[in-house]
Amino acid sequence: MAIDPIAQQQQNAQNWPLRRVGLRVQNMQRSIDYYQRLGLAIVRDERDQDGNGSVGLGADEHEVLQLRTLAGGRPRPRHTAGLFHFALLVPDEPELGSFLQYVLDSQHNVPLGGASDHLVSQALYLTDPEGNGIEVYVDRPRTEWPIRNGVVAMDTLPLDAPHLLKQAHDFKGFSSGLRLGHMHLNVGDLDRTYNFYQHTLGMQRMIGIEQQAYFLSWDGYHHHLGTNLWAGRNVKQVEPDMYGIDFYEIKRPGMEPATIQDPDGVTVIMLP
Repeated sequence: MAIDPIAQQQQNAQNWPLRRVGLRVQNMQRSIDYYQRLGLAIVRDERDQDGNGSVGLGADEHEVLQLRTLAGGRPRPRHTAGLFHFALLVPDEPELGSFLQYVLDSQHNVPLGGASDHLVSQALYLTDPEGNGIEVYVDRPRTEWPIRNGVVAMDTLPLDAPHLLKQAHDFKGFSSGLRLGHMHLNVGDLDRTYNFYQHTLGMQRMIGIEQQAYFLSWDGYHHHLGTNLWAGRNVKQVEPDMYGIDFYEIKRPGMEPATIQDPDGVTVIMLP
């Protein structure tokens, strides 16, 4: 019996370990406007009459991003832990190429900050109006991931944009295959953070750039979590009155529901 690609895509999304990322924002409407231009749709709106509360954005009723108004908050200081970027994974090259074509059209007012080929994936980089980093990427098939010394290899090379643009169609927003592909955090100590995620959540280190970054995952994926020292060593923790990352969610088989904080003050919600 032939496999329905749409049904397979939905099943893969159901089993994916990362569910949502939450951001604390200063200006809710400005943020909503940006993320709608980016290609996300409002799938939940729980604001009160004064505009306080949260809004969920995603694709085809599947929420990947929550925005929450933080009244009286303060900008994240330099040299602190927190969000480096969150990454939106699209299902295929035509969708990434279509998105690339869309953002290259200046009338949409979605500036592109960078583009890279990481061998295992192809990625575009952006920044929202409040300074939160975003990656939009597509994976290459696992059979094409390079292996060096027995481990998955990644690199940062120029993106072959013409290859993607040849596959582009009219971008009307992200498809139902969209998911939160990975998180990438600024941390104060790589080994401390790795020990926490290994012992608490069973993640394994896949790739390490010594004294710079570790990439952690489950089930042999190239990374569900990136951690780096690029904001500095021993930086201050995330504080609850800072704009920026609010939480991110994980769902794994057999996981007990809990809300915890990692060593840098990032809230991790473990779903049943």
